[in-house]
Amino acid sequence: MHRNRAAFLRQLGAVVKGRRGPAAFWPLVTLRQIHSDVIHCIDSANTEPLVGDGLLTATPGLLLAIQTADCLPVILGDPKHRAVGVFHAGWRGTVKRIVEKGVGAMIGCFGSRPRDLQAAIGPGIQGCCYEVGEEVRTKFESQFAYAATLFREVKESDPVREKYPLLFLTARAPGHGELPPKIFLDLVEANRRQLLSAGLPARSIEVCGPCTQCHTDLLFSYRAEKGKTGRLMGVAGIRP
Repeated sequence: MHRNRAAFLRQLGAVVKGRRGPAAFWPLVTLRQIHSDVIHCIDSANTEPLVGDGLLTATPGLLLAIQTADCLPVILGDPKHRAVGVFHAGWRGTVKRIVEKGVGAMIGCFGSRPRDLQAAIGPGIQGCCYEVGEEVRTKFESQFAYAATLFREVKESDPVREKYPLLFLTARAPGHGELPPKIFLDLVEANRRQLLSAGLPARSIEVCGPCTQCHTDLLFSYRAEKGKTGRLMGVAGIRP
């Protein structure tokens, strides 16, 4: 892991210059992520581990990191105030409005203006693959007026049921038990809508990368690989 991180930081150019001997890298600040809406504004590398799902800084020479393997990494940058934020947005964090609250935190911490912010939504599971339960849709409907636009239903077909319908008769009218539809959530659009609601212009929001579940040859997917997988890392920092 340390070797991979060193190669990653070197490729980013996050190396402290002017020192002899082994390369010294910018401090990498991570979180113990808990699918929350907890955001930390920091000005130095913490010695104690932080718990939450969002990090902000205006301190040059720090790298803020989010780790994902289907959830979305969302990065905010404010070039006018030289500040950045990174956020971990799974469905739980999204329904808690972590990205929208992240914009608010940047306003409060740095005086950012939403129209000046740039946002990138990194690789994650997309609407083609992100099947969820009815309870997830209910939670979104309780929070967002536009929730219906974030979900699509696919009627599940069963060749055995279609060929032998009498095997699936029930005592309830109309007599045949039907399979419930599959429900898919567009997590990318859900976070894009939050950024728009927070005041970012559409042109300032970029969606990067393919669906993690569709592309396990390139990306890690917790779902597709049944939990036995690595983690992607999305980072942001300010050059000194």
